[in-house]
Amino acid sequence: MDVIDVNVIGDTRLHIKFDDGREGDLECTGFLSFNGVFEPLRDPREFAKVRVDPESGTICWPNGADIDPYVLYSRVTGAPLPELGQ
Repeated sequence: MDVIDVNVIGDTRLHIKFDDGREGDLECTGFLSFNGVFEPLRDPREFAKVRVDPESGTICWPNGADIDPYVLYSRVTGAPLPELGQ
């Protein structure tokens, strides 16, 4: 599944839509460590620069930070993560 749309709905909250029609909100505090490549995203102005990268099918930020689309899907929908190799 790919992310097809993302909207910022709070300082660290996103609304994410997937190509299978499912969508939902994701609170990133507690989910992201906001360390390393994610550290600049502590600033709500930087966090708000999130966009969808259609090539990778996930969300990303201008500094190169991104999140695996399967992890996003699991967090938003509650679906289990697929096993490696499937």
